[in-house]
Amino acid sequence: MLAFLFPGQGSQAAGMGRDLFEQFDVARRTFEEANDALKFDLASLCFSGPEEDLKLTENTQPAILTHSVAALRVLQQETGLKADLVAGHSLGEYSALVAAGALPFADAVKTVRARGQFMQQAVPVGEGAMAAILGLDPETLRQVCEDASQGRVVAPANFNSAGQVVIAGHADAVGRAVDLAKEKGAKRALPLPVSAPFHCRLMQPAADRLAEVLAGVEIGELQIPVVTNVEARPNKDATRVRELLVTQVCAPVRWEESMNYMVEQGVSRFVEIGPGKVLVGLIKRLARGATLQNLGTVADLEAVKA
Repeated sequence: MLAFLFPGQGSQAAGMGRDLFEQFDVARRTFEEANDALKFDLASLCFSGPEEDLKLTENTQPAILTHSVAALRVLQQETGLKADLVAGHSLGEYSALVAAGALPFADAVKTVRARGQFMQQAVPVGEGAMAAILGLDPETLRQVCEDASQGRVVAPANFNSAGQVVIAGHADAVGRAVDLAKEKGAKRALPLPVSAPFHCRLMQPAADRLAEVLAGVEIGELQIPVVTNVEARPNKDATRVRELLVTQVCAPVRWEESMNYMVEQGVSRFVEIGPGKVLVGLIKRLARGATLQNLGTVADLEAVKA
């Protein structure tokens, strides 16, 4: 079985997608479609930066989605590969839904730009934080967060792989949790350079506003099951897509469970589509013996074809 995986925020880099744009008409049309939908030159931002602008959440989200969909369309055109399951990390779930046929690309790119704006505006800059905790089991980490909260918010936000969990919440509570995690034996506990505390209940204002946007987006039938962040199980019910995307904003990303589910179902080949190699790196520990590939550049295409 074959799975396509789509990256989330943090995988962006200036230059992303340029060689695909220059070599393949289908990639160029994808970037042009994004430019038209957003009414600004997203392609130039992806190709040339500046990095400071590319890192703004409202730009990062449509940029990664557009590169991912451009790469997907090139892959489909050049290889004819069809996935049995798809999944995306946080923002990447929108790319997965485009791949599954549930979201028209133009609607998806406008929605994730709004999502990025809502998430950035939900918590004033400096009040929220995220941190990566390595080497603590989930139960110990949940207790660490509970002890560190002291009336504030701090909770697991991304269960990425065995021993790698990201926490999010109020900056002071996250700071206490980092110190306490080290005391409890974490191998590493380090703050992340993000602009907002994603996937915790501080994002509720963003979830409420996103629900209004999604109410106006037409959801098509899913041609491929999407293993969702919220449930770590496949969804093929179009009527549940909006609810799952809204819930996802405040809920933890259950990535490790999602990947374990895919392995248990017999997936033996994973292709990460879009910028970077973050997801392939995470799954190495979970899917030993599986074929792991990524497609973000023209050079990657030859390896995937082989």
